[in-house]
Amino acid sequence: MIWEWIRFAAAALFIVSGLFIEICSVFGVYRLKYILNRMHAAAMGDTLAIALVLIGLIIVRGFTFDSLKFVMIIALLWLASPVSSHLITLLETTIDPDSTEYRRERH
Repeated sequence: MIWEWIRFAAAALFIVSGLFIEICSVFGVYRLKYILNRMHAAAMGDTLAIALVLIGLIIVRGFTFDSLKFVMIIALLWLASPVSSHLITLLETTIDPDSTEYRRERH
């Protein structure tokens, strides 16, 4: 009985922290003005928040075949999300050379 409560608390901690990070990421995307800062906030928040929520779901479901699927989803997202974010920001700086003006004006 006590192990069920410990498992519930650990899963709730992971899921709530993942949701908190995702909400902070959404506010970061909304509040930041520079497009590359927005992309950074979105990429970092997505990668960590989804991983934390899926770890919480692994704890809830127990270590079954579903957990293996969740681990594979985490691995795919940890590989694909940073690469796609990097390619999108590279495309943004290549297509719109004025997007780097913000950095030049600040320094």
